[in-house]
Amino acid sequence: MGVVAVKGVRIGEGKPKICVPLVGATLAALREEAAFVETLSPDLVELRIDLFESWSDPEAAVRAVREVAASLGGIPLLFTCRTKAEGGAADIAPSRYAALNAAACASGAVDLLDVELFSPSRDECLAAARARGVVSVVSSHDFERTPPVPEMVSRLVEAARLGDIAKLAVMPGSIGDVLALLSATVEARKAAGATPLATMSMGPLGAVSRLSGEAFGSAFTFGSAKKASAPGQVPAERLRVALDIVHDAMGGTK
Repeated sequence: MGVVAVKGVRIGEGKPKICVPLVGATLAALREEAAFVETLSPDLVELRIDLFESWSDPEAAVRAVREVAASLGGIPLLFTCRTKAEGGAADIAPSRYAALNAAACASGAVDLLDVELFSPSRDECLAAARARGVVSVVSSHDFERTPPVPEMVSRLVEAARLGDIAKLAVMPGSIGDVLALLSATVEARKAAGATPLATMSMGPLGAVSRLSGEAFGSAFTFGSAKKASAPGQVPAERLRVALDIVHDAMGGTK
């Protein structure tokens, strides 16, 4: 697995990195949440801008980005506008999705940008990230099902071809679906070259996938602070303990 370095955080090396989402709806809520999250010392912080009440106003979104970044003490910031099509709150036209992501990149406060694999404006968003030196996380989400293994592998390999990091999150209907996601991660890891992967099976059934990623080839995962941004997220402090146990059991040194 290759390594993507962001402000000294080496994604793809050692233990899976922990990303904690911020889900506040107002600037005041985001300030309070960011101050709390900084005490947890995560590797990354995600700003879920689609959950912010003024997400559709690029100027307001950029103000939120800058305030959050300034309060994180140098922790890398991932900017995410999750659309309704992929389980988020943003009902947004492709052109506005591209403009919002471009504005975030241009703010100088964003280190990583989530770009949805199937977005019609995907390539425009990726170009904006490259132009500003922002790391791209090309993502795909299915909140309804777990696709067949070949389809999951195909999504991850295509995301890895396009971006710096490839992410896949799916919803299991059975423990067999969780095993399918883990199997797809192993297969995609072989086919994706040096691009780090982040995979997760959501909901209570899929929680184990968030804890065992290192064994299967997932380079980072999401842990919650005061509130989860997706089903099955484990509180960040407990997640760190579990990742340490798995890492030590596998003979890890970093």
